[in-house]
Amino acid sequence: MDSAKGRFKKAIRKDADKRASNDDNDSEFSNSENIGFNPMEEDKESKNTRISDEEDETSDKEEVALRKTLKENEDKEAGDTDYSKVYSISTTEEVTQQASQAESKDFRILHHKCHSQNPGRTEHDEFLKKLRLHIWSSLSSAQYVSLLKDFVESEFFVIDGDSLLLMFLDEETQCLNFFYQIECFLQDFTEKGAKYVIVFFKDTEQMYFSSPHFLFLRTALIEHLRHNTGTTVHTEFSNCLSSEWKIFLKKSYPYFIIISDIGLTSLQTDYFSILIAHSLSKKINVVLASGQEYDILRVYGYHVQSAYKHRLFFQKYARDLEYTCANIVGYQEPFMSLYEHLKLSLKSIQKEVHQTVHLLKHLWPEGSDIRRVVCVLACAVGLKIYSNMLENTKPSKRAETRQSTRGGSKYLSPEEAADLYRMQCLTVAFLLHMPLSQRTQIRIFQSYWAKRVLPLIKVQQLSMHFALRQLSDTNDWKLDLTYLPDLNDESLLINLAYYYEAENTTGLELELGEEMENEYQYLWNTVTKLAVKYSFGEAFPIRQTSQLFLEQKKTLLKVYEEEIPNTGLISVRSDLVEEYAGNVLKDLPALASNDPAVTSLIKYKEFDELRHWHSGRPLTEEYERVWCDADAKSKDPEERRQMQKLQTFRHFYGSTLESSTSKVIVQQEQVSRNANTADKKKQKKHKSKAEIIAEENNRRLKSKEEKTEQEQWEALRISTEEEIKENLTVGINKLDEFLKTLKNKSVKFSIEMRALSACLEVWKKHCREQGEESKDLSKAVQIMRRIHILLEKYQDLLEKPHLQKLSRYLRRLGFEDLACSLSEQTRDSKDKKRSKYAVEVGPARFQLQYMDYYLFREERNDPDPRVQHFIPDTWQRELLDAVDNNESAVIVAPTSSGKTYASYYCMEKVLKMSNDGVVVYVAPTKALVNQVAGTIYSRFTKKLPDGLAMCGVFTRDYRHDVTNSQILVTVPQCLEILMLSPRTQKWTKRIQYVIFDEVHCLGGEIGAEVWEHLLVTIRCPFLALSATVSNPEHLTEWLQSVKRYWQHAEDTMEGSSTNSEKKLMRKCKVKSKVREQKKSYRVRLVLYEERYNDLEKYVCSLKDNDFIIEHCHPCASLTVSHIENYGIPSDLSLSPRESIQLYDAMVNVWQEWPRAQELDPEEFVSFKNKVVIKKPDVRKYEQELKKELTKWIELGQSQKVNELLEDLKPKPVDCSGKEKWEHFARFVEKLHEMDKLPAIFFIFNVDSVERAAKNVFYNLLKKQKSLQDPDTERQKECLRNELAKVKKMLTKFPPDSKKLSSGKMQQLVLLLTKKKQLEISLKKLTAIPSECTYADPKAVDKNTLEKIFHRLRFERNGHLQQVMAQRGIGYHHGSMSAKGRQAVEMLFRLGYIKVVTATSTLALGINMPCKSVVFAEDSIFLDALNYRQMSGRAGRRGQDMIGNVFFYDIPMPKVERLIKSNVPQLKGQFPLTVSLILRLMLLAAKADDKADAKAKALSVLKHSLMSFKKERYAEILKIYFIYSLQFLIKECYLDQEGNPTGFAGLVTHLHYYEPSNFVLVSFLVKGLFHKLCQPIRGSTVFSEDVLEKLVLILANLFGRKYLPACSMQYKHQFCQSKVFLEDLPEEFANAVNEYNTKVEENFAHFLLTTAKLADMEEEYRLPLSKTDFTSKNWHGSELASYLMDNTKRVSAISPFACLSGVVDNSLFHGEIINKAVFRSLGINVTNCPLFYLKKYDSQGRRRPLNAYALDFYKHGSLTALTTDNWLNEGDAYYALKDFSLLIKSIGTSLSELCDDPNDNVLLAFQQLGEIYEEKLKSVG
Repeated sequence: MDSAKGRFKKAIRKDADKRASNDDNDSEFSNSENIGFNPMEEDKESKNTRISDEEDETSDKEEVALRKTLKENEDKEAGDTDYSKVYSISTTEEVTQQASQAESKDFRILHHKCHSQNPGRTEHDEFLKKLRLHIWSSLSSAQYVSLLKDFVESEFFVIDGDSLLLMFLDEETQCLNFFYQIECFLQDFTEKGAKYVIVFFKDTEQMYFSSPHFLFLRTALIEHLRHNTGTTVHTEFSNCLSSEWKIFLKKSYPYFIIISDIGLTSLQTDYFSILIAHSLSKKINVVLASGQEYDILRVYGYHVQSAYKHRLFFQKYARDLEYTCANIVGYQEPFMSLYEHLKLSLKSIQKEVHQTVHLLKHLWPEGSDIRRVVCVLACAVGLKIYSNMLENTKPSKRAETRQSTRGGSKYLSPEEAADLYRMQCLTVAFLLHMPLSQRTQIRIFQSYWAKRVLPLIKVQQLSMHFALRQLSDTNDWKLDLTYLPDLNDESLLINLAYYYEAENTTGLELELGEEMENEYQYLWNTVTKLAVKYSFGEAFPIRQTSQLFLEQKKTLLKVYEEEIPNTGLISVRSDLVEEYAGNVLKDLPALASNDPAVTSLIKYKEFDELRHWHSGRPLTEEYERVWCDADAKSKDPEERRQMQKLQTFRHFYGSTLESSTSKVIVQQEQVSRNANTADKKKQKKHKSKAEIIAEENNRRLKSKEEKTEQEQWEALRISTEEEIKENLTVGINKLDEFLKTLKNKSVKFSIEMRALSACLEVWKKHCREQGEESKDLSKAVQIMRRIHILLEKYQDLLEKPHLQKLSRYLRRLGFEDLACSLSEQTRDSKDKKRSKYAVEVGPARFQLQYMDYYLFREERNDPDPRVQHFIPDTWQRELLDAVDNNESAVIVAPTSSGKTYASYYCMEKVLKMSNDGVVVYVAPTKALVNQVAGTIYSRFTKKLPDGLAMCGVFTRDYRHDVTNSQILVTVPQCLEILMLSPRTQKWTKRIQYVIFDEVHCLGGEIGAEVWEHLLVTIRCPFLALSATVSNPEHLTEWLQSVKRYWQHAEDTMEGSSTNSEKKLMRKCKVKSKVREQKKSYRVRLVLYEERYNDLEKYVCSLKDNDFIIEHCHPCASLTVSHIENYGIPSDLSLSPRESIQLYDAMVNVWQEWPRAQELDPEEFVSFKNKVVIKKPDVRKYEQELKKELTKWIELGQSQKVNELLEDLKPKPVDCSGKEKWEHFARFVEKLHEMDKLPAIFFIFNVDSVERAAKNVFYNLLKKQKSLQDPDTERQKECLRNELAKVKKMLTKFPPDSKKLSSGKMQQLVLLLTKKKQLEISLKKLTAIPSECTYADPKAVDKNTLEKIFHRLRFERNGHLQQVMAQRGIGYHHGSMSAKGRQAVEMLFRLGYIKVVTATSTLALGINMPCKSVVFAEDSIFLDALNYRQMSGRAGRRGQDMIGNVFFYDIPMPKVERLIKSNVPQLKGQFPLTVSLILRLMLLAAKADDKADAKAKALSVLKHSLMSFKKERYAEILKIYFIYSLQFLIKECYLDQEGNPTGFAGLVTHLHYYEPSNFVLVSFLVKGLFHKLCQPIRGSTVFSEDVLEKLVLILANLFGRKYLPACSMQYKHQFCQSKVFLEDLPEEFANAVNEYNTKVEENFAHFLLTTAKLADMEEEYRLPLSKTDFTSKNWHGSELASYLMDNTKRVSAISPFACLSGVVDNSLFHGEIINKAVFRSLGINVTNCPLFYLKKYDSQGRRRPLNAYALDFYKHGSLTALTTDNWLNEGDAYYALKDFSLLIKSIGTSLSELCDDPNDNVLLAFQQLGEIYEEKLKSVG
């Protein structure tokens, strides 16, 4: 194989390592250049107008600095245009040329290049530099994110085919293995639900002509993907600037494009740069092909967000880009040069292939296997071309080149070439018949082809390429393309070559076997027939010349001398281990007790004695380390005051969430007594005198209430009726508000009847005024709405006269049939006179199209005594029943549907039961924790004994009343700490219920496994709530299996309890009521799909400075293929109006539609003659229309469906990012005019969130200034000055005015009066005009507003937030302080703020309902899940009849995919880590209640969602558990009884950071920290160098953020930061390598053991195409048997990987694991706790670590991290905060383990922790 690429990767890696080690030298060099960072001129011009793209300021500044660097380099090099000198590494072209210099003379592809004499060449070179810098600055700031998120089929992306190819090209990768790796890569995406297409641009093909092997692989890959997989492959686009490609992007709008940033040559790299620049300019995000990693659920990669600066760059340099692209791909007539003198045009080869294919069709008319066809074509064409070239060479040249050299003639003779091609035919014969299982054992040579042979091999590869190209255009010939991936096996060819020239010649004669011999002879005979005029000899003997094809000195057989260590297991005597994995352990070998591996387990004892440490000493609980400023248990007066302040705020905060007053909780004993009394009373047959009196009193009160309310109405009646007549909408709204205040049903009924009459009068007046012109039907809607209300809510009060009146009104509207059905009359057919007030629309259509959101939902009328303020629906009652029965429930219901009510009902129940029971509420975010705590304080009040609290909070930042509260609100990670802690067991038994809010986080990216652990360790019932789970049945089934386990475990524990334990339990039951509740192990599934409000979507775009807002029908998002493949999504619901729109469109498109009459709204069975059409009726209609739409496709009417969907689509207009943000404030104003506020505007960039809000604020200021009198400012200034003078004069008067004389007193009164008048005047002038604010001053009283603003006084940007809030504007994101966020939340909920810009922080559960949600920016984070969560905020229950969703300049294809996408399925992931296993063993060993602890540990181990119903995965987890135990025992974290030893406590405290926690301990044990931490002589203070080195070490271990490899491409000095983290000091690096060696050995043994569980049938199939390579009817071959190497061990290696020489020993090297391991095991290297000192991308380049933690320690500037380190401020702050907490946590743990308070390591960590915290506080 051509080794240029492999060497290229090695050269890149070597160079990257060299640069990393010489980083300091680079910095010194750069310092001398004194580079500054200033914005580019073009950026300055557009600075005032840009909003969203300020995130790109950083990269723009860097770009300028780099331009300066390049300019200086140019000056030094006197205009040298060799770009490689600009790069800090050689470009790929140079490396490739260096690697293959000797070969290049013998084989070259030469081009006649277009534009070669172009005078603009210099400008072209200059532009290339700008392009490379632009791409570098964009890629360096790429975010490392989960690429697939949870979009399922909502998104599709594009993979650039050439980038895909380059990811897997390697010198040692065999052809079939290459295809296997690519299929694995694509299958990983497919299995995770991804949808993608692959694009190979036609013009890029010519870039591979100089590397024929890669060219052949590229062509074979295209054909294989196209014919053998379901993958869509596009090859019709010429290049990335073609008009067809632009149209494709615009129509399909992919989620992102995966592109490589480096090519085989510098030309290809530049082409990729153009592709990246073009994609970003078209609003398409880019993902780098290099640096991708994956686990079971996710794929991670570097993602570049398209921004305005990319569009600006492309617009500015469009002409240069086109010229450069044409220059790169603009070649014509490439020709081949062999041995310097033999030349031939590639077109000639193409022509020869065409002729030969034509000839072969006649020889094999029936077709054949593609391997045979390509083999004979390539051999025949190769031989003919080569012979032809030799014939055509001039005699003089021939004589010159045939001069003998040491190795014989310089080029091969035709006979020698024929020998080579004979062996190729024999190789293919082997491929056709030899099973893959046999080929895996073929011996591997470290071999090199002789130089003279390589040109012939490359000619053959070119021939194979052209053969495949020709065959792809041949449709009239039957070919079996199944085995396209296996066209060639160079390793097998080399084996055969070696045998025939080194072994066969020594007398070794081996039979081919009849089958092989016949196949080979058939192939060669065909080749000779195709050769036509040339004769190349018979098939045998295979070697007819003595020419050596291999370099003998370099050809060595790969010997596998390294034996795999066959160590047994150290035995573990533990009940937990035996019960969980005993069935696996019995089959594994064990070490004897006297084995050195067992006797040497004394590691930490030596360290303890040497350093006076107690490594095994128990550490304080993790929750005790979390900051707490107040607790109910505290006796300290100051802490008690803090607690009261906190509770006061929580009540205040809760009051904005709950309108009702706090409910006083009374304990159950009193309630029970009252209930018993009530029951006794019920048993009495006769009413007592007291009861009769009470009833009479009630009647009297109701009568009085009715009279009062009637009087209220009479007082308002005339004015209300007048208001209705004057302005129907305003009058009706006021009437509705008044009706809400009334209680008496009969009074409300009489008002409704009066309102109906008033509405009719308004309608009649309107009709008279309009005459024949079109009428405003919204006025008629109010009549019909009142009729609906009367018929639904007051049916029991309606008498015959009332019904007759309603009938008359219906007739007036023209609804004769409805009038008849209401009055039970038959319609008089003769009476055809139509009312002049008729609406001219059928009654059903009128109700659906115009009443729309006024239609009633199906609601129950029977109250539930458990619910006070509303009548619950059936599904809500089911939830309450579950809580009453102590059952668990999974609840999936839309946002704002009322599912959380059950949570608070559950809390109330537990609070009533006793003072001991505990409810835990688990929320995914700290913001949600605070919200729930506020709601609890607002809802409940309970008097508890001293030291107990009603509500506690526990997050990683803050805690109070964790174990002494009845309701604990926490995040999952913190509850896990409590559940797995041996010392909180007693508390966990008090838990009565756990509520999991947003349980879909079980499928999230970070911390998903923690949710899983909690769900399986809790013994009590639970409620699991979510709005977005698409497989709730599977989730419920899994949770039910967990509950069955606990039922069995608890029965077992009770049965095995000793008498003393039983007595103790009985005593506990007497003391507490907690355990007396009946236990239930049932898990209910409660599903509810209906939203309270419908959502209507709108697409907004900008055209000619005006906004176009178009309604977006949900069905417009569908396509025919989507309906065929997935059906219509179940949650794609239509509003009544949208159902009518769909029907009308269907009738319009297919006028002969058979069911048109049946589904006409007036004829539909559920609507026929129905006065009150309800939402459920409309749902039936909607379902019928959807079914019909699907049926159209089944009936072959796809074209009509296409027309229909196209007809429904809105037609938005594209606008530039600059225009979009320039007009953003005007868009907000537009929504205000449309009465669509309050609204939340979702923007995914923190900076853009703030800038967008400020933009709206400044726009209002500007508007106010334009409306003001020009003299206003002057007047204000005069008044302020005058007021200041008056105040100054007042200061001269004494405080006691009684001592003043009458004259002075009079003067004082005058001054005070004047002061008051001046203040009033000034207030009037400074008051904000109503048209210049969105705030609603009536919504919040002055006192409340001051309270909220008071909390902002010391916050960063607090004053700005306040003045913006006064204009009704706020912003909300994770980087704000909690107080800042809470202020916005409270003011928005109260209705004061109407405009909030926000990131996804408001997506998860935060209670901020609004009228409208606006998606103002596209992002990778705008996926199906976030869309559902965010859009769910729209439509305030009880306030808005409908919710509005606006897409502001979001590309239409993205909008469509979001609307039609399904929510994600919850899937399991690999649940175990070594740290978790250690925590479980620690729990089992240290807990007081051993049975309970063991049951919890077993539940975690046995009940992973990943292994649910998958026995093989369950076995794999057991083996992983066993080998994790072995690692822990060998490293002395566990003893052989399973008890924790050594630094087990420290490791488990740092379990978040595996594997860094283990590495940290290894540093400690080896004494490396003690060696480093030497204080300044004579003190306990450490030098800056020591502390800096300590930060360097910790930054290498924790908080690691990798940058793309390309970020190191240029050498330059950043402003203040180092940016790229230096390597660990040598001693520390050696310790890491030692640790890794142990881990690799342990993990390799794990893989070797699990190999037996692999599905071998699956292993012999390619993963995507499912091409089967299992054993065939192989009759054997003596030669084949000889070629096998019996020393190769491949028991745990994928058979495809074996072909590239990978063996079992390879598993002991971590970097090869993913490519080698059996795929069916589902194991990934991410499951291995390896600690990578260096990471490399697929091109062999090192990915540097971001030095942000060290840089901040040096300069203390957050701003510098945003300008230099490519972090946004919010992310940087939280990353640093985590790093600071980590240092403190390590310091605290060390202080508890060490007896000596003056230990240097302890002091160094404490000193560093204080310094780091102080630096962070200064910027916080």
